Amino acid sequence: MSEEVIRTNFIRQIIDNDLSTGKYKSPSEVHTRFPPEPNGYLHIGHAKSICLNFGIAQDYQGQCNLRFDDTNPCKEEQEFVSAIKADVEWLGFQWHAECYASDYFQRFYDKAILLIKKGLAYVDDSSAEELRAMRGTLTEPGQNSPYRERSIEENLDLLERMKKGEFPDGSKILRAKIDMASPNMNLRDPALYRIRHVEHHQTGTDWCIYPMYDFAHALGDAFEGITHSICTLEFEDHRPLYDWCIDNCEIEKKPHQYEFSRLSLQYAITSKRKLTQLVTSGTVTGWDDPRMPTISGLRRRGCPPEALHLFCERIGVTKSENSIEMEQLEQCMRDILDDKAERRMAVLDPILVTLTNFDEHLDLELPNHPKNEALGKRITPFSQTLYIDQADFVLSTEDKKFKRLILGDYVRLRGAYIIKATDYKADADGNIIEVIAEIVPDTLGKNAEGIKARGVIHWVSAKDAVDAQVNCYERLFTVPHPDREEGEIFDYVNPNSLIIKNAKVEPVLKDAPLEIAYQFEREGYFARDRKEDSLVFNRVVTLKDSFGK
Repeated sequence: MSEEVIRTNFIRQIIDNDLSTGKYKSPSEVHTRFPPEPNGYLHIGHAKSICLNFGIAQDYQGQCNLRFDDTNPCKEEQEFVSAIKADVEWLGFQWHAECYASDYFQRFYDKAILLIKKGLAYVDDSSAEELRAMRGTLTEPGQNSPYRERSIEENLDLLERMKKGEFPDGSKILRAKIDMASPNMNLRDPALYRIRHVEHHQTGTDWCIYPMYDFAHALGDAFEGITHSICTLEFEDHRPLYDWCIDNCEIEKKPHQYEFSRLSLQYAITSKRKLTQLVTSGTVTGWDDPRMPTISGLRRRGCPPEALHLFCERIGVTKSENSIEMEQLEQCMRDILDDKAERRMAVLDPILVTLTNFDEHLDLELPNHPKNEALGKRITPFSQTLYIDQADFVLSTEDKKFKRLILGDYVRLRGAYIIKATDYKADADGNIIEVIAEIVPDTLGKNAEGIKARGVIHWVSAKDAVDAQVNCYERLFTVPHPDREEGEIFDYVNPNSLIIKNAKVEPVLKDAPLEIAYQFEREGYFARDRKEDSLVFNRVVTLKDSFGK
């Protein structure tokens, strides 16, 4: 990341000020954390937070913890823990410590006892409906619970019995005693503990009461020595509760929470609940479906991690709400891949071309990249029968911009000869199935006097071609903000988000490594699918924006 970006990031400016004023003596004292809940796979919004938190730790030579917010075992699974770790590592980051909120369950419980002893917490027997009714509104204060004045002794006894499993789910909660008339709804005696008789993926059946996020978040930061707790803006109204927990739990080194705007990406959703709906409904094939805005899905699609770094750098870190165009993410992919992706030829909608005046079999040496000689060359066979794309041949056209093959005219085959189409064959329905053509002699790698090719097209030797499935992915939704429209998100799923092609590709692609993107000449960028046994390529991104055109 550039020095200019580092100095214009408002959170980095806060850190610089903390260092310049002596709040922290050394940049190495800067300690951040990334605290995902393991109830789903990470998405593109998390990538912004990962790059921010881990990037700060890297640039200041500080530390960043990966801390799993595993306080709700009803929705959490070990699969999600493993996927989250894989995503962070794939983005190129390594954490200082791998932590879990469950590591601190006993310490959280001890702090809850402390709050009760200080008269700042109580056990409430109210039902969920009664709690909602007592909470009040934005314009009306809440009402004190009839259990608010329970004695310290009774509260300690009830909490201990809650911990021992004597009460069913939902029958009691532990609440902070703050202010039911507070204009901040988060301070109206919020819940600190709830009963959940569910086995936990880390602690098993040791616990049946679990701390609420706001309580565990604040104390977890404190226990780990986090200096800058960076959250998205929806937690701004939670900061007073964060500070209340820190101030009243007798914490020596107090962390501070800072907020930035979350990523809102057009033609995508980043709600875990709605992403889960897409998975469980079968709308997509899983969390790592290449159409999903998950980090795992983008990776499987072939997006390089450098593109996500570049994207997060370009959109920046601010407090302003935003709506980022999908084109920005796609352009970052192109900008990274244009320099690093080797070129290959693949024909997605093949028709046969027979060269009537050529009967040789040549091994042509073609560059892997037109601008980077260091990437070397490859051998590409050329023979009498070739495949070209159906769209690259027409019988006639008035379109002067058509730069491909026309009956009776010339076109250049990429890296090979100029050819002329002389005839064609069609099936019973009139569909063209073969083009008859001839090479212009002595045009291998050079022009012929008096002959001008309309353009350059890609091809594959029919004799040597390898069959491959090519998945042409488009955006999953047809509208920029499907979660803001009327109805369900399923109403706006793009029916053409996946188009499968039975392609012919040059033989060197037979051994293509997984998840490494190539530019298929004139088609886009494609990467081999890591989960398929056969030869399957996923389209990472087109060569230029074509959505809706």
